[in-house]
Amino acid sequence: MKRVVLYSLMVCLVSSAVALAGNPRVAIETTVGGPIVIELYPDEAPKTVENFLKHVESGFYVGTMFHRVIRDFMIQGGGFGSGGQLKPTEVRLDNEADNGLKNLRSTVAMARKADPHSASVQFYINHAHNSFLDHKAKTPRGWGYAVFGKVVEGMEVVDEIAGVQVRRSRLSEAQPLEDVLITKATVIAPVATSSSSGE
Repeated sequence: MKRVVLYSLMVCLVSSAVALAGNPRVAIETTVGGPIVIELYPDEAPKTVENFLKHVESGFYVGTMFHRVIRDFMIQGGGFGSGGQLKPTEVRLDNEADNGLKNLRSTVAMARKADPHSASVQFYINHAHNSFLDHKAKTPRGWGYAVFGKVVEGMEVVDEIAGVQVRRSRLSEAQPLEDVLITKATVIAPVATSSSSGE
């Protein structure tokens, strides 16, 4: 009997340790639906993941919109509130696009300006395979865009967002006619079966 109890206890401890070894996940709810569950890759993009988690936990992303939505390309958001107000941030990330991860459909990467190291809080979800966004060289034109996660649940929500009607605006060439907002973003328990390989 004691052996059975001891064995059960050991199994529980090992299972807990394995679960904690998994990658963190973030669940995003939107006005279109949800959740969109994103598995993050801290081993490949540690600074980017740390920054993203910090802003999720602080509630920064709640109320921000997907302001750039291009079907068969990507949906981009995280920087503007309802009405198009820019949410201020002083974050400036080192580009981690040289981590080996590719801009495949369903992967999540950091948006940035022309400067390779100008990413801050805006992110995008690839709606197609976009190899032209991948890292090729440590040059201004070759740096690419840093992938730091992947949608593992809820791509049908991403598909629905990608299909909304858009217009050209001061924010982008393809802003949704009706705001698509993030209503909730939550860090959820890591899992042991995660993998950073693309589809």
